[in-house]
Amino acid sequence: MKQFLKPLAAAAMFAAFAVTTTASIADTITEWDLKTVPQEQKAVDDAVGRFKAANPGVDVQSAHTLNDAYKTKLKIAFGAGDPPCVFASWGGGVLNEYVKAGQVTDLTPYLDKNPAFKNKFLPQSWQNVTFNGKIYGVAADNTAIATVFYNKELFAKYNLQPPKTWDDLLNVIKVLKSHDVAPFALANKNKWTGSMYFMTLADRIGGPQPFINAVNRTGSFEDPTFIEAGKRLQELVKLGAFAPGFNGLDYDTGAQRRLMYADKAAMELIGSWEISAFKSENPDFYKKVGTFEFPTVPGGKGDPKDVIGTIGDNFWSISKSCKNPDAAFKLIMTLDDDQSLKDHIASGRVPPIKGARGDEPIVNNLLDEVAQAPSVQLWYDQLLSPQLGEMHKDTVQALFGLTMTPEQAAAKMETLAKQEK
Repeated sequence: MKQFLKPLAAAAMFAAFAVTTTASIADTITEWDLKTVPQEQKAVDDAVGRFKAANPGVDVQSAHTLNDAYKTKLKIAFGAGDPPCVFASWGGGVLNEYVKAGQVTDLTPYLDKNPAFKNKFLPQSWQNVTFNGKIYGVAADNTAIATVFYNKELFAKYNLQPPKTWDDLLNVIKVLKSHDVAPFALANKNKWTGSMYFMTLADRIGGPQPFINAVNRTGSFEDPTFIEAGKRLQELVKLGAFAPGFNGLDYDTGAQRRLMYADKAAMELIGSWEISAFKSENPDFYKKVGTFEFPTVPGGKGDPKDVIGTIGDNFWSISKSCKNPDAAFKLIMTLDDDQSLKDHIASGRVPPIKGARGDEPIVNNLLDEVAQAPSVQLWYDQLLSPQLGEMHKDTVQALFGLTMTPEQAAAKMETLAKQEK
């Protein structure tokens, strides 16, 4: 009898284990994001803690990953059919690829059931995550724009003023170089960092319309605007406007900011999320920081008040493979609750919430720039298809390396765009 009971007991144990395992999968939410600044990680972790306290039957497993590694990690996970339940993305073309593949949950019904939550966000924040009239993401944090950060003490030391015109900028470069200070800090191994210069130059030269036309195929990536942007960029390279070795330096490891901290470089063109990093890594340096709009270009048609950036730096989405999407959406609401808003503002980031303001002048000045901007152009590599986005970054890095002419770079972009049409 005892011998007979043993297999029955084993079978019962196996069945119990199977039930427990199935339940644990359904009651566990995996959450992935790009939070690598300690204060921002804490804001997310604290929100997860609040969610778990309010939902004791649900566990959350979070993973914070560096930017470029995150892109690869997310792509592999979706390709393997095993993405996280809740994930951050940049919206735009990359998210749309996952949407078209049927791998992302339509959040429209959840938002319709929670109108107060939906309506607290700025209307523009939904643009980059809305496809065919359906919403697939909720702004994670930050109204982010590309701006020039500069070391006010270095500028004062060498009697410099923030440049307003191209000639002003060339003079600033000349003076700084004469004192062995690199004008711009740039870590362009990541490629998207250099893309900011190309995008900004293109906007100053031709305004936002040439890029819009190239994307919707009423225009071309060989438009004179993009050719001149490449020429201006290479003019800066040839003048020595960037710290040596820039194409091999890694932004994700902080190489760009370290040049600023050490007074080896005086300026950097980067997204306004840098404020959070400054405050966290080097509060004393942060006290020296000022910002200015990128200068105008001779004959340029673009409005100098135009900005490159996004209303919502990252967006929370839910994968179709999520076993508990209802709980996942509750987690997103907690990640964007009032306490999270306060925590993000304290770190120097301001989510695109109606009426939200930072607690420091530099943050509010940037928010005012966005409010007054005639155009807010989404980052090229996020708006374009993944293939075109990568081609854009590759060609811009080649422009920085002087291994490709502006004409060649434009031709490569146009050839691929025609193939994708």
